[in-house]
Amino acid sequence: MQTVFDRRVDAALVSRALASAAFGSMWLDIPRPAYPTLPGGLNCDLLVVGGGYAGLWSALHAKERNPGARVVLIEAERVGWAASGRNGGFVEASITHGAENGKSRWPTEFDRLERLGLANLDGMQADIESHGMNVDWERTGMLTVATEPHQVEWLAEGADEGEGRFLDQATVRDEVASPTYRAGLWAPDTCAIVHPARLVFELARACAEAGVQIFEHTAAVSVQRERRGIRVQTRAGVVEADQIVLATNVFPSLLKRNRLHTIPVYDYVLATEPLTAEQLDSIGWRSRQGIGDSGNQFHYYRLSADNRIVWGGYDAVYHYGRRVDPMYEERPETYRRLAAHFFITFPQLEDVRFSHRWAGAIDTNTRFCAHWGLAGRGRIAYVNGFTGLGVGAARFAADVCLDLLDGHPTERTELEMVNRKPLPFPPEPAASIGIQATRWSLDRADHNQGKRNLILRTLDRLGLGFDS
Repeated sequence: MQTVFDRRVDAALVSRALASAAFGSMWLDIPRPAYPTLPGGLNCDLLVVGGGYAGLWSALHAKERNPGARVVLIEAERVGWAASGRNGGFVEASITHGAENGKSRWPTEFDRLERLGLANLDGMQADIESHGMNVDWERTGMLTVATEPHQVEWLAEGADEGEGRFLDQATVRDEVASPTYRAGLWAPDTCAIVHPARLVFELARACAEAGVQIFEHTAAVSVQRERRGIRVQTRAGVVEADQIVLATNVFPSLLKRNRLHTIPVYDYVLATEPLTAEQLDSIGWRSRQGIGDSGNQFHYYRLSADNRIVWGGYDAVYHYGRRVDPMYEERPETYRRLAAHFFITFPQLEDVRFSHRWAGAIDTNTRFCAHWGLAGRGRIAYVNGFTGLGVGAARFAADVCLDLLDGHPTERTELEMVNRKPLPFPPEPAASIGIQATRWSLDRADHNQGKRNLILRTLDRLGLGFDS
């Protein structure tokens, strides 16, 4: 069976639309702060390794909990250069990668996870306001759309279970005019959109103003527990800390025990030039919702503050050996596929051109959402595995890390989600064989009315999976 996205699109149209697209994240085309390299050795109370969302929220909230603490953050490259500066800017309340994933894995505590996730989203908005962060924050809600007949039933079931309001075909097309839409599920309160790079840069500013020392181009090489604390060797000197938060996400963990728990999956994105008033009027989208479609291979898209459409997803590409390498980011066949799918979704925008194309690696684990742990006799906390939904969840994850280091039970640290780790991915070549078989199976399910084959059903029973 064919899906709507198998329709033929004029190759010349795709080529014209991509011809002037600059390679690199649109979000990072703004002035960014610069921080010094670590000048030598130093001592601190808390060292945070990683200058993305999880690391910066950890540092900021650590200073708010204990203003007198000496908090240092080190980043191997530049603050926000990786996933935090390249994502779609969806801030979702879900900390479980969606309701279906949360209900299947933690059915007895799912309601609590939903409540904590919504509180985290509200808290994030409050933090942004209290620190005066200029991040283009819009509490827009999320619209999930069905583009195939079998997906309509999925959305109706989601509405029945309280995940949002079901929209029939006429209603959803009145919201956003796409001939591919068959139905929608509208959740007005559980998602915001944000300028992701502004968010990370403003978080860094808030950290610095609170007294956090930030050092860029300071790669951590090794970590070693000593009698009185933790010793981290960097390329610029040694940092001795009482406690550490490791927030390196997709990059190989300093703790060898964690290196099989995540894999890097490459995600690809396009951004259009700003839409004119006439172009925007042709598709409606007056409520500016975040949008995602319902396939196993799905697209996510939203409007920027200057009315560009940021359009990503579908391809989720794993490369043998778990490598994170810039060479994987330039993938012409994927950008062409994404462009074709854009014009299938919005044929009325055939005169629109793309201004940017980019990619980045997502830290994926077998349960599709973050996992935590302690090491170094309780002095090292770590978090990994956001699987593409870390913009909001990273703030919750940071608070969990700090709770774990404090050593006093909280509602967060008592969660089964926090205390149970996902199954690791196998080593190569088994990892690559399994992941590619799973990707093929997900594509087959999308082409077979969503029906899952034996491979997917077996993975479901084992609690394993692969997703973007």
